[in-house]
Amino acid sequence: MTDDTSEADREISLGVPRGVLDSLPEDGDSAAADMKKAVAGLEGSLNDAIDAADSDSEAASHAVDAVEHLEERMETYDEFVPELRAWGQSPIYAIAWRNLYAELIAQLYDHDWLAAQIDRERNYRLVEDGIRFGKD
Repeated sequence: MTDDTSEADREISLGVPRGVLDSLPEDGDSAAADMKKAVAGLEGSLNDAIDAADSDSEAASHAVDAVEHLEERMETYDEFVPELRAWGQSPIYAIAWRNLYAELIAQLYDHDWLAAQIDRERNYRLVEDGIRFGKD
């Protein structure tokens, strides 16, 4: 690793917030287990990718991939909410998953060494993708 952050400091820790679990109905045990399994998988994958990264910026690139994936999933579940309501079904599980994804993004930003790197990488990707502000 070429940056100042030590291996131990680069460890990502994620969890399912109590508020998300509490929002599930009483029969939501399988959803809670699914959420915990999904979060553990994401945490493991991210930590493996970060451990293999040669720099904080490379590690942040993996984190940004995760953030973008979580944002896509969050939007998907957010779109389910009115659809479920229109069909007379409870959107509670869709809301819980959407909220979980939002919370996981916030948890990634809670890692001090990673937050600025994520913003830098996201800005770089905007420019790299050819988006130019003020150009017609």
